[in-house]
Amino acid sequence: MMNFTSEDLEYMRQRGSNPDNVQQQLENFQKGFDFAQLDRAATIGDGIVQLDADLLEELVADYDDALQDKKVVKFVPASGAASRMFKELYSYLSEDTPEIEAKALSFLDKLPKFPFYEALSEALAKDGYDIATEMGQHNYKRVVSYLLNPEGLNYGNNPKGLLLFHRYEDKIRTAVEEHLVEGALYAQNKGVCFLHFTVSPQHQAGFEKLLEEMVPLYEQQYKVKYHIDFSVQDPATDTVAAELDNTPFRDENGRLLFRPAGHGALIYNLNRLDADVVFVKNIDNVITENRVDPTVTYKKALASYLMQLQSRTFAYLRELDEGNVDTMMLCEMLDFAESELMISMEEDFTPETLHERLNRPIRICGMVKNEGEPGGGPFWVMDADDNASLQIVESSQINKQDSEQMDIMTHATHFNPVDMVCGLKNYKGEKFDLLDYVDPETGFISSKSYGDRTLKAQELPGLWNGAMSDWITIFVEVPIETFNPVKTVFDLLKR
Repeated sequence: MMNFTSEDLEYMRQRGSNPDNVQQQLENFQKGFDFAQLDRAATIGDGIVQLDADLLEELVADYDDALQDKKVVKFVPASGAASRMFKELYSYLSEDTPEIEAKALSFLDKLPKFPFYEALSEALAKDGYDIATEMGQHNYKRVVSYLLNPEGLNYGNNPKGLLLFHRYEDKIRTAVEEHLVEGALYAQNKGVCFLHFTVSPQHQAGFEKLLEEMVPLYEQQYKVKYHIDFSVQDPATDTVAAELDNTPFRDENGRLLFRPAGHGALIYNLNRLDADVVFVKNIDNVITENRVDPTVTYKKALASYLMQLQSRTFAYLRELDEGNVDTMMLCEMLDFAESELMISMEEDFTPETLHERLNRPIRICGMVKNEGEPGGGPFWVMDADDNASLQIVESSQINKQDSEQMDIMTHATHFNPVDMVCGLKNYKGEKFDLLDYVDPETGFISSKSYGDRTLKAQELPGLWNGAMSDWITIFVEVPIETFNPVKTVFDLLKR
């Protein structure tokens, strides 16, 4: 055990950090994390299900009946600040290279088309500046500064959810409002829509203020009642930082430094939800309402498909509980597990091991054809016992020095748009403890800075990677029209 001081232990107690976990994190810095062992890329017919037109229509038609007695929640990770959206504009304020200036001028040339143009104009006007005059006099950095910094809209420090995202003929909507619309269109049950946003503590008041103003309007428009709650990433899930020699990193006051552990920490938030079915979708992946139909169609289809598979799984588990399963029934269950649930079973499996493999949380993951977008991909991955399972793998988990692994990676036909429908309860109606299905060996170590010092940081297994590693996972192809992320400010003009 690391020789933690009494002050270290007291600080951990105040934060809610477990000393044994902190010790394990420091050991992880020493030994590192193993790369994923890819067996092959998941493709159509080999790990990815393709819904034909008839099945798609059938699943959508069955949606309301399939979920009528279920509590449905839309879970939206929304804690990230929008600073990365404006990375190039920040560079423009501090640098003047020709490449950066060209990018900034391209943005400024299109400025009137952005949904926040009028709000930016008003922010400038409050301090006596006319946006047209400033642009005409080439005071571009003032305009950009008022977009990003506290004297203006402060967009660089606000979360994406509160930014003006979409322009309509008669209104402008934030990303949060688009999630309200989506929730009403596919995540409501009998006129009730539950939404859960994970937010940063400093931004929660802003979300609450916006929703207090807008929810009554959307409830009236969509004839739905919203129940909205929030959670923050628990500081107890933060990971300790390390020096380059893997010893504990301490701040200027000699205290251990803890850092947020990435989106994998949200498995704790998800685990606290009381829900049967949960839609998981990132805050920035929304589209204007006139183009949302494919999203609604496939969300309903994925949820309906989940209910179909879950219903059969639950029935088989009850049969196994009763113990009156003959060889023919076992063969039927095995075929279902392997062909429908994509579970690789050992040749010498027993009813007990089959029961164990079936009694796990289930997720249906939408997968989009790979068109060059960044993101994790669907693969068959080998575990320590040489069993293959379907996993979403990020490029950082793949050994770039291994030519065979890189060859498998380059043959991936699809990528992960973070489009999931999750079943959180077992066949007895009890909540799974999702922490039992996390692979702690799939974390990630990166280099970060603290002031002028370099440190090593550690992320927990990602929410849709290692945090859901031992779930029953089914990949389903969804169209590119359902994937509309905003990674840079220019993505807003794709709408």
